[in-house]
Amino acid sequence: MKVDIHAVNFNIDRKLVDFIQEKLDKLEKYYDKVVASDVYLKLENTSDKENKTVEIKIHVPGDEILVKKTSKSFEEAIDSAASSAERMLVKRKEKIRMFS
Repeated sequence: MKVDIHAVNFNIDRKLVDFIQEKLDKLEKYYDKVVASDVYLKLENTSDKENKTVEIKIHVPGDEILVKKTSKSFEEAIDSAASSAERMLVKRKEKIRMFS
């Protein structure tokens, strides 16, 4: 799956890129019609410890799945966003099965 990673106003290191790619590649096991995904990493300007926001936009035929999570670290946010996306993809697959 093609994954585009956009780091807003900061540079991203290779380890984080590999981590994101690995997490999103696993999503294809749950729904094989995923076309591509965009990942946006943002640092929020708050004094709050949970200031790292991850938005994952997954492109599937005829629709987009959007997941947004904020956490203390990007890894944690990506982890939780990927598991939310996984549940949404499984739900979508079951719904399509029911109607076909």
